Amino acid sequence: MSDPELVLVANTRFPSRRAQGVQVAHVAAAFARAGRRTTLVIADRRAHVELPAGADAFEWYGVPPGPRPEVLRVACVDWIERVPRVLQYVPARLQELTFARNAARFVLEQAPTALVISREVECALRLVRSGHPRTFLEIHRVPGGRTRRRWLLEAARGVRGIVAISGGVREDLVALGIPAEAITVEHDGFEPTRFLRLPSRADARRSLTLPADAPIAVYTGGLLAWKGVDVLVDAARHLPNTYFVVAGGLDADVARLRAHAGGLTNLRIDGFQAPERVALYLAAGDVGVVPNRARPVISAKYTSPLKVFESMAAGLPLVVSDLPSLREILTPDRDAVFVAPDDAHALAVGIGRVLGDETLRATIAANLRARAVQHTWDARARRLDAWMSTR
Repeated sequence: MSDPELVLVANTRFPSRRAQGVQVAHVAAAFARAGRRTTLVIADRRAHVELPAGADAFEWYGVPPGPRPEVLRVACVDWIERVPRVLQYVPARLQELTFARNAARFVLEQAPTALVISREVECALRLVRSGHPRTFLEIHRVPGGRTRRRWLLEAARGVRGIVAISGGVREDLVALGIPAEAITVEHDGFEPTRFLRLPSRADARRSLTLPADAPIAVYTGGLLAWKGVDVLVDAARHLPNTYFVVAGGLDADVARLRAHAGGLTNLRIDGFQAPERVALYLAAGDVGVVPNRARPVISAKYTSPLKVFESMAAGLPLVVSDLPSLREILTPDRDAVFVAPDDAHALAVGIGRVLGDETLRATIAANLRARAVQHTWDARARRLDAWMSTR
């Protein structure tokens, strides 16, 4: 194999039902479209999604036709799911470390002069220690443990630069002593071709068998506890004349949320949807909701939710938790209505405010659409390509 121009390293299942897989697929494909010959290095793990033989995972993720990165699966020790969840810490660390070792080995042996963007601190650290000259690090959360923070600081001293997924990540990296000038912030994004020919609201509702005339609040995305979807369910109890639809989540999380809902008649929890169907849910809604909790720190400061940028593309007005992670993306009452996190009543009031004010909905929708062009995956790749060339 000849040396690729760019290697992206991500310890992710591929394809996967988690947002990480969506991000990785689109980031890699955007670099390929920008003219970079790209290799995506991922872990050789059992996928969350089994595609038909010969199916294209990138197409399944909604990546448009065009150049594709090469996908390389590297071995790792993976017995996480053979033990109960409470015992998974050690096997998870073993999986991460063996993936990092083997991904770094590939780079050093097969791509010694390529640009490398590693989402994994452990892989970047191995490359830095081995003298790889063109390694960058992408950080989505700052580790809490002392050992991993020590590894992060050592890697940061040797990489060419750090991509922070949010301003909160950048702030905490600087607080650890990493020079601000070594860091650039690039949020997540969206794929515009998925939103070029959205159906009408009526057609989208017919396709999804949603109520034709009721106001509809939409949540799309994962159901991890910090995402606050249980708060959204509780808000639905305060708004019996509004219909709520939740699309996303792994099976265990869906079951937990349905149990919490207890048979609410104005709520439908549809579970995981293939990425190309997300736009259909957004087109069907009158308001989108991002109900993140105030804790943990990934929710309050670090996250860069895909659903925010997809709502921009769809022009769907938003009600969101008032958190730094969302304030750095959205401006209150211009791009979204902000409400207190962890407060179902406040969330219900915010949703009711948007649904009851047609002018506000139209203003927010227009503002979001106007901003969307800045947040495509292609725009993100171009900015990063230009930034890396200066490093």
